[in-house]
Amino acid sequence: MKTRFFLISILSLIIATSCASRKKIVYFQDEPINESLEASTLPSQLIYKPGDILTINVSAFDQEAIAPFNLTIASSNSDNPNGLQGSMQLQPYLVDYIGNIEFPVLGTIKVGGLTRAELTSMLTTRIKEYTNDPIVNVRLSNFTITILGEVSNPGTFTIKDEQITIIEAIGLANDLTIFGKRQNVRLIRDVNGKKKFAEIDLTSINTINSPVYYLQQNDVIYVEPNNAKIRSSTYNQNNGVLISAIGTLTTILAIFLVK
Repeated sequence: MKTRFFLISILSLIIATSCASRKKIVYFQDEPINESLEASTLPSQLIYKPGDILTINVSAFDQEAIAPFNLTIASSNSDNPNGLQGSMQLQPYLVDYIGNIEFPVLGTIKVGGLTRAELTSMLTTRIKEYTNDPIVNVRLSNFTITILGEVSNPGTFTIKDEQITIIEAIGLANDLTIFGKRQNVRLIRDVNGKKKFAEIDLTSINTINSPVYYLQQNDVIYVEPNNAKIRSSTYNQNNGVLISAIGTLTTILAIFLVK
């Protein structure tokens, strides 16, 4: 009886020390969930903000007139997908901390807070002073999202189409693992310099009506682990060896106690 009690006590201690609490495992626990956004099924318009990198291409019939607006730089082998040395690419423009870029000929331009359509229209109007019928194409080069937590392929992804839904983003990460909580997937978004939080229930069809169904640049998605994953998170792989050793020791003790 004493031997059995000893074994149970040791096993209980191992189990107790092998379990982790939610507080030690789950990210972003102490932030409030923002529910102030209005629901919409329409894609949110991409708005340029500090830290964005823009590629601006100007074309027109008069190639000589638009040449000053299309600054180019030489790309390295790693930058060029075709691996050709000395190839040229358009000069990207970094939106500074107050929302400006320095554009050739036109000088400082305020782009922060503008949509693509607004910026395109403004540039087209100003470039018309130098050439007839210019065509301006603006692209955001660093539209990225980050997916963390219980997904098969976490990481940061660059979105070339400048538009993606939460469902498509989960697809990029090869879906949630079996340990991911599907009822409260958390999203973190920068809104006017402040971090806002929202939760999405992937088990509900109403997900498509969520104000954060369409993602924005630099959004972060976090899939919280379920209780089973939390409990097993600090399991020591050596516990099996330890339990086996305890079993052997208990057997030896039992022999001596019987004698």
